[in-house]
Order: sequence, then C-alpha cells, then structure tokens
Amino acid sequence: MIGELIHIDKILTLALNGSFSLFLDGVATSATATLTWIPLAVVFLYIVIKNNDMSGIFMVIVAVGLCIFIADQTASTIFKPMICRYRPANDPQLMYLVDIVNDYRGGRYGFFSSHAANTFAVATFCALLVRYRILTIGLFSWAILNCWTRVYLGVHYFGDLIVGMFFGIIVGAFVYGVFVRLRKHRTMLSRYYSETQTMTGYAIKDIQVLILALVSTYIYVLFSALFIK
Repeated sequence: MIGELIHIDKILTLALNGSFSLFLDGVATSATATLTWIPLAVVFLYIVIKNNDMSGIFMVIVAVGLCIFIADQTASTIFKPMICRYRPANDPQLMYLVDIVNDYRGGRYGFFSSHAANTFAVATFCALLVRYRILTIGLFSWAILNCWTRVYLGVHYFGDLIVGMFFGIIVGAFVYGVFVRLRKHRTMLSRYYSETQTMTGYAIKDIQVLILALVSTYIYVLFSALFIK
C-alpha cells in the first residue's frame, strides 16, 4: 500500500514538474522568492495597525509569527531529518527525470514542505482573523501558488505539499483558537459587525486595499517572469 502511494506520488510530481516554457520558469522563480511578497506583508501590517489597538496589534503579529515558527520548525527541525525523504531534485531514483530551473535544488530532504505548511498556516489564520470571503479566496490562492512553485521547480514531491498543506491549516486554526481565547475575539463579532466592517471589525475598504495589493503582486509576478532567465 505504501509503495503504491509513493509510486502515485512520483507520477503526480513528474506530471506537475517543469515545462518547456521559459515564461512559466520565470513565474515559478518569481513567485517562490520571499522578496516578491514583502510589499504585500507591509500592506497587511499597515491594515493590522490601523484596525487594532496596541494589544491587538501585538497579538496579531505574535500569532502570525507563531504560525510560521510552528509550521516551519516542525517541518524543518523534526520531520525532515527524521523521515529523510530526498527532494525529487536530489533523489537518485528521480533526479535525472526532474526538470530543474537555474540549478535550484533546495536542501537535501523535503518531507514535508515548509513552504506549504507556512503559507497555509498564515492563510488560515488571516482568513479566520478577517472573515472576508474574497480575501479568503485570495489568501488560499497565494498558498496554492506557492505550493505549485515547489513541485514545478522539482524541490518537493506532490505528497510533501499535501501533508504540509493540511498541517499548516491545523496550525493556523490552532493558533487562531488560542488568539480568540486570549483576545476574547468572540465578543467582538457582534459588537463591530456592520456594512462597512467585517464580522471581526476590520474596515472593508482596508481589506479591499489588501486584495488590490495581492492582485498587484500577481501582476508583478507575471511581468517579472518575462525578464527572468
């Protein structure tokens, strides 16, 4: 059973990995770069500051940091050295079949994906924090895009990403649950809800700015891909 799952995982990985398109190579390279998403993070921080008191600002920042820390360290410090599953680009059985972009192969082991866990943890927490449907769709599209780049670049198996995705969702939901108890966030739902605010008190106009920043980043990724070689 395990052997069959691993075989299917390899087939899916090779199906999603690489292409003959230099443009898609550029999209994957640009989208996986941390610097690409810094402006979006700055806009998110601005909106958190604008829509919270000092204690709320501190707690949101700490909560997002915890999402990343728990997801990343569980994957990188515990599971990767314990499972010791090679990344596709470093796996002797697959490394010559995988398309590599700019000789980027990542670290030695890849189970499970830190990128998938981190992005889905942050997306889950922020979606629960704000409670605005269009933003939720945008956040999870961002997380899925980051997962796609990892399998496209050959640095993760499809299974690495699926496990990382589910673990990240659990982490994000857990951190939000702790945040709610400490912040007494449930009492805020009915107090602040209006046509101009989300259920959790965030100004809809501000959230629309964040959505615009996300869309603008996607456009940047597409255009920058034309110049990445």
